[in-house]
Amino acid sequence: MNMQSPRPAVRTTCPYCGVGCGILATPDGAGGLHVAGDPGHPANFGRLCVKGSALGETVGLKGRLLAPRIGGREAGWDEALDLVARRFSDTIAAHGPDSVAMYVSGQLLTEDYYAANKLMKGFVGSANIDTNSRLCMASSVAGHRRAFGSDTVPGLYEDLEGADTVVLVGSNLAWCHPVLYQRLAAAREARGTRVVVIDPRRTATCDIADLHLPLAPGSDAVLFNLLLAEIDRRGLVTETPDGLADALAAARATLPAATGLPHSALRQFLDLWCGSERVVTVYSQGINQSDSGTDKVNAILNCHLATGRIGRPGTGPFSVTGQPNAMGGREVGGLANMLACHLDIEDPAHRDAVQGFWRSPRMASRPGLKAVDMFRAVEEGRIKALWIICTNPAVSMPEADRVARAIKGCDFVVVSDMIARTDTTRLAHVLLPATGWAEKDGTVTNSERRISRQRRTLAPAGQARDDWRIIADVAARMGWPEAFAWDSPAQVFAEHAALSGVAGALGSDFDISDHAGITQAGYDALGPFLWPQSSRRRGGRFFGDGRFHTPSGRARMIAVTPRPPQPLSEAWPFRLNTGRVRDHWHTMTRTGLSPRLSRHLAEPFLELHPTDAARLGLVPATLAEVTSSHGRAILRVLVTDRVAPGHPFAPIHWTGETAPSGRIDALVDGLADPVSGQPASKSAPVAIRPFAAAWYGFAVSAHPITPGCDYWARATLPAGHQAELAGRGEPGDWADAARRMLGVTGDPLVVRDPRNGILRMAFIQNGRLSAALFVAREPAALSRSHVVAALGGDCRGDILAGRPGADQPDPGAVVCACFGVGVNTILGAIATQDLTTVEAIGKALGAGTNCGSCRPDLKGLLVSARARAVDLC
Repeated sequence: MNMQSPRPAVRTTCPYCGVGCGILATPDGAGGLHVAGDPGHPANFGRLCVKGSALGETVGLKGRLLAPRIGGREAGWDEALDLVARRFSDTIAAHGPDSVAMYVSGQLLTEDYYAANKLMKGFVGSANIDTNSRLCMASSVAGHRRAFGSDTVPGLYEDLEGADTVVLVGSNLAWCHPVLYQRLAAAREARGTRVVVIDPRRTATCDIADLHLPLAPGSDAVLFNLLLAEIDRRGLVTETPDGLADALAAARATLPAATGLPHSALRQFLDLWCGSERVVTVYSQGINQSDSGTDKVNAILNCHLATGRIGRPGTGPFSVTGQPNAMGGREVGGLANMLACHLDIEDPAHRDAVQGFWRSPRMASRPGLKAVDMFRAVEEGRIKALWIICTNPAVSMPEADRVARAIKGCDFVVVSDMIARTDTTRLAHVLLPATGWAEKDGTVTNSERRISRQRRTLAPAGQARDDWRIIADVAARMGWPEAFAWDSPAQVFAEHAALSGVAGALGSDFDISDHAGITQAGYDALGPFLWPQSSRRRGGRFFGDGRFHTPSGRARMIAVTPRPPQPLSEAWPFRLNTGRVRDHWHTMTRTGLSPRLSRHLAEPFLELHPTDAARLGLVPATLAEVTSSHGRAILRVLVTDRVAPGHPFAPIHWTGETAPSGRIDALVDGLADPVSGQPASKSAPVAIRPFAAAWYGFAVSAHPITPGCDYWARATLPAGHQAELAGRGEPGDWADAARRMLGVTGDPLVVRDPRNGILRMAFIQNGRLSAALFVAREPAALSRSHVVAALGGDCRGDILAGRPGADQPDPGAVVCACFGVGVNTILGAIATQDLTTVEAIGKALGAGTNCGSCRPDLKGLLVSARARAVDLC
């Protein structure tokens, strides 16, 4: 086979979290990529987390949607686009503009987002376009707008390195924004930056905390009201924002007991915050994902506004976003209650200005339906045509089962995606193949307002097209070809930049009109830059001059009366917290393609406090059945004091494709913040009980695994696939069941121990291990790393031992995914080489020297090794 010559590295941007790391992507000439951090990008200076480092493993054709499909059959682009345009046009003609909707994604590029927003609000004439960013940062948007008069992020990443104290609230920075965590850890090491972590869980981020406050879930606004009252008591109020007196009165009326914190810890926090001139308060989903999230945001902002600790180096509130282009979506008005370029959809002058710029036939005159309400309208039949782009709401929305039923019942559903099989694509009438990261060309904006280019490095897979192009083609067929006559994303970006100049003249903070005349060559060469970038203003921080985007020009403080989360009951006695794991992303359509990203945590789990586990009769590695009034999940039990009694935790990533009984958002109520519309994803009332499994299993196969049992979770391996399994009833013929499940033929090697309920099978083809199944009455006890490593290799019957022989090392479960270093390898090195620091482990094994996300785990292993040594003495 002739190999193409490798091409030079392309500067592009990571498609995961809102840090917006720069990447050097080098095509290998065979359809793959080598990925490295870009030392010249100001967001990461060459650092990458394990997910970013593994991006090269996620490109290719596996699982891709390669051609349009109508009703399950392959179709041509013209047929598919004609159908979409006709059905949307007919629906609008028969039922009005609000009978159609678009649900889009913070993973779209800004140019894609702009095209979708322009089509819906300016040409369809409805604001029924919302985004999965509603689920992660809408409360921050609402809080900003109430306090600042605009959705403005005041500060910069470098403020983390210039602060005396950094407070992390509801943010597991080590796992969710690892590169910012690395920057903060480096600042702490270099200049003694003090770090406070406020989180009911003891997360990996606590590894660098000088103080961890495990406050009662939902009491964040109480804590910051107490801080505001203390600021006032100490005479530290230096500013006079609007609403100051009312905010102080509400703060003074707040009682500390609701935090659940001891007086000493509360006092230590108040002293740290008040005693530090330069304070940055970083907040994320633990604040936003609440039915009172906007009030929590404003309680934080109040403290910075009252003290003037905003807009100056090393100071300010800082919302870190969960998606790569949540900020870009906000800039183009991608939320249902916003207009392009941070303009107000409820302001007639703003609407007229945008409509005049677009020369559109109509303009949405009021906010559209936010995500939860949008899918309720789909369920009720008020929305009759729905276009979902680059997201998986049948898994990620609260009340996910209900949402899936609503989508399935909708008259006409279009899904644009790069993946052929997801919980959502299975429900569509029309599937449109979209380009994915490495095939797309456009811009994204990170959490500090830095716009960067995402550049095409690989040719589109199959017939995939860019999302902006698909939207423009549908718009042309609906009767508006001139308004969407772009030939490149550079032209879309130029139009967006020109519109921002109109917005800037109206007083908007978002103005990048310096780029209104950008050429293709200029777009190709565009480097990362901070907005605004116009003749009026360039980059930097906002609000240091005391001027805000409110009618008075002053900031607004909000009187916050804290509200507790929804109450528990005898039927639902536990409050379930949800979130992310270190090595996976959203619904795993990308990270699930990388074998090494599943080595750390390969299945859904439930973190449960030891007292709860004992009361429920649950032991580690068994399964728990978790139910709410909306759904059910089965999760692996992980007993840990990292969570508080009564407050279990479960991750969000698993789907109908990877672990159908682990779809955690099926449990989450659709209760949303009344201001922001953001759902309360971290406080679902649930019940927990043991799942009565008759057997547990673990399987590997060189072929796709089709489990067909009550519980399963599958993951990709370098040489095939693995699955964790469990069932209530056993098959009559295990060998036959194994062949169907593992996609193999022939007779297996078998070991049986009927008395102990143990059954082990290995399928050998041409002397190599093709598949293996391990079954027991208890959770399967074996070295999974050994079995996984044996798949596809030379094999004898001793594989059925499930463990390496005495002469073979067993690395154990992977701790460092960057370098594949297992727990047994690390513990062995600690013992034999007398390693006493994380740095020493890194020097000996490499673990912790790349992305650094495993460093808290390494520190924990050092502690446990020391404790074991003391016990032996």
